[in-house]
Amino acid sequence: MSEAEKDFIKAHQNDEVTTLLLQAKKYPNLNIPDLVLQIKARQKAKVKLPEWFENEGIVFPKMLSVEQCSSEITAKFKANLVQGDTLIDLTGGMGVDIAYMSKNFKKAFYNEQNADLLNVTKYNFEQLGIENVGFISGNSVENFEKSTHNFSWVYLDPHRRDDTGSKVVRLQDCEPNILQIKDLLFEKTDNILLKTSPMLDIDLAISDLGNVAHVYIVAVENEVKEVLFHIQSPRSVGEELGLKLHAINLAKNQQNEFTFTKSQEKNATIKLGSPQQFLYEPNASILKSGAFRFVAQHFDLQKIAPHSHLYTSEKLVDNFQGRAFEIIAVCKLDKKDISKHLTDNKANITIRNFPLTVKQIREKLKLSEGGNEYLFATTDAQNQKIVIICRKTGILPVNLP
Repeated sequence: MSEAEKDFIKAHQNDEVTTLLLQAKKYPNLNIPDLVLQIKARQKAKVKLPEWFENEGIVFPKMLSVEQCSSEITAKFKANLVQGDTLIDLTGGMGVDIAYMSKNFKKAFYNEQNADLLNVTKYNFEQLGIENVGFISGNSVENFEKSTHNFSWVYLDPHRRDDTGSKVVRLQDCEPNILQIKDLLFEKTDNILLKTSPMLDIDLAISDLGNVAHVYIVAVENEVKEVLFHIQSPRSVGEELGLKLHAINLAKNQQNEFTFTKSQEKNATIKLGSPQQFLYEPNASILKSGAFRFVAQHFDLQKIAPHSHLYTSEKLVDNFQGRAFEIIAVCKLDKKDISKHLTDNKANITIRNFPLTVKQIREKLKLSEGGNEYLFATTDAQNQKIVIICRKTGILPVNLP
């Protein structure tokens, strides 16, 4: 990239790209359509990849690659999970994950069959000063099969779109298919880190994969972004090893983690109870993990109903991982009754095990979105449909140690 191109991108990185395209004739010596693509990618990267955004030498590939790549915050999290002598990434892409994971290895290898994408990534790693990554082109499975190396870790983020460009979720629909190549990978490694869709059925994946040591459900600011599986080779799995699930919620300079085992969830003792002084909604990663019983036992909460996944207590639990509210009232779904407890005709509405949608409830109660009150429409332990009216307690997330 020339200095003139870099200067143009820097000068217009916050501009509306449609306007720039219309003004292309003003810059006869520059390829404005290509530079506009860079500007669009940088605008997305400003939030998703802030360290890369700050590096003016970085060249971004097509937008789909930027949209599909890991964010900086999740890549840094993954880097904390792996270390050793050698790492190979069989699904290179933009290389965000290996850029951070490679810091924990003497040598790392990036494999990408798209030659243009590989060349862009190689150039970017030079700009970032990453010197311990080797680049391999071509089919990663074939290359791995031919390799004479053993690896401390193998990382995969399989392609999750079909031939029509539609998103897929199931392991067997992704490319490469981990279920078909797992045995091959274990010929040359004892550890696989697999990134999957946040929509994946975790229990089914655990059953299909086998030898899963850890599952990490990773959310960023309470939105689940990815599910990671640490799969160990049969020869390295000891009898004492039990599968652990880690519900992770990442935010700027903060990380919450809730770890449990399947047996802890199965054997957890829970109490059902009517809404008391406080209401709790676990964060998205805990809900995705399926820790519906153990979270109640761990924080000494009562569950409002077996299938509602809302919790209550008389005294405030100040380290709860999720949202906490002070209960104002418990009502039936009645406009006159509920309106007595609202400061205006606004409310934030959530449904948990309730037959109506949020939109239907909003229309029935004639409420607009927003305000300081929160309505939780749910079903209690007596199978009664109720609306719990709350205000936030102002609980802060747990800080990193």
